[in-house]
Amino acid sequence: MTDRYQGFVQSSLGQLLVKTLGLPDPVPLKRYAAGEPLVTGTVLTGGSGRLAESLPGLLDELDVTHAQTADPEARYRALVLDATGLTDSSRLGALRDFFGPLMRRLETCPRLVVIGTPPESVGGSERVAQRALEGFTRSLGKEVGRGGTAQLVYVAEGAEGGLLSTLAFVLSPKSAYVSGQVVRIGTTSGHAEGGEVADWLKPLEGKVALVTGASRGIGEQIARVLHRDGATIIGVDVPQAADSLVKLTNELDGDYLALDITAKDAPQRIAHQVLRGDLGHGGVDIVVHNAGITRDKLLANMAEDRWESVIGVNLTAPERITRELLDQKAIRANGRIIGVASIAGIAGNLGQTNYATSKAGVIGLVDSLKDDVSDGITVNAVAPGFIETQMTAAVPFATREVGRRLNAMSQGGLPVDVAETIAWFASPGSTAVNGNVVRVCGQMMLGA
Repeated sequence: MTDRYQGFVQSSLGQLLVKTLGLPDPVPLKRYAAGEPLVTGTVLTGGSGRLAESLPGLLDELDVTHAQTADPEARYRALVLDATGLTDSSRLGALRDFFGPLMRRLETCPRLVVIGTPPESVGGSERVAQRALEGFTRSLGKEVGRGGTAQLVYVAEGAEGGLLSTLAFVLSPKSAYVSGQVVRIGTTSGHAEGGEVADWLKPLEGKVALVTGASRGIGEQIARVLHRDGATIIGVDVPQAADSLVKLTNELDGDYLALDITAKDAPQRIAHQVLRGDLGHGGVDIVVHNAGITRDKLLANMAEDRWESVIGVNLTAPERITRELLDQKAIRANGRIIGVASIAGIAGNLGQTNYATSKAGVIGLVDSLKDDVSDGITVNAVAPGFIETQMTAAVPFATREVGRRLNAMSQGGLPVDVAETIAWFASPGSTAVNGNVVRVCGQMMLGA
């Protein structure tokens, strides 16, 4: 779907009106293309915390150019500050001292990253200072402009080795529409280190990924991105979408299951197929619960079938399928369970009480499982905001324009933005990333 306003403001007249009237100025976002380096340009690191010495080595592993001393003539693709050494509020000036002088020396679509210590793991003045990082980073994301992003990554003590996959994501164009987010690494039991990644351009080589709702839209992009990263895809969708599903999985050299995930025996059928059935994979490494529907109505006008169908597809089916796969040990060690929530499940939405309830429940599923999974299995979720799909194309023009502009990037995201975030969760290097819900919303102004 074409964003005509974004195209207009790139013209000379458009830029004049933007400056004169203070209109939104959405910058075309740089997104990742297969085979490209993860980062083009120089990453400047700073800080004196417990990760300061290891950051250069981590960037070397990702083949990223970096520096530790600012060059007055240089421009930077990314800035990374280790703020774990900020143990009381009097030291928070280090945030201003590092980022402030460099804000006008950033390339287009820059990346700003603050690394901290989870506040809940420390006490006293240190807890105060570390919690303050969240307000700073969210504000930074709204100030950076020019297609830039800002993230806060809390790294638990002992989990420093699990940072690499998250750095690869937040510094690269893969995180184009993710900003103002707080990521926690190693904060849940048994998830302190990252797994091995042989090739950062093909991190999912040898993995098997099950994706529900895979035939079109966001699900199709999830399948394509996971396949690009090396995974074998098992696409799942309703029988009515079988033609599209077969076409996609044939193109990706994958497999498919055409079934209704709300059917009583659906969890057992899926588990049987991935373990011992015709697909013959002996289990899966990645499960993405993407299938979802909307049946919007004001609550006063909502019939029972509208409520039950949305809860059934969006929440009850993922919960039942997940528990069956875990009980049958159909998810292999160091596996990944990834849900698709929504900004509506965080902030609510008019006429979507059923949808918002189901998507908040997906977040609850993450919370309920994050400390119970074992063998390096993780549970995380994405919460998309305004994503340009066939569904949003049908939204009335005025509502659609508000949805597009009501975020720090003043534009809608693309299905690939959701897919890239899921691929980061899916990486074998993301073992220490567990229990997170990350919004893919361009830092939407609602539902902070």
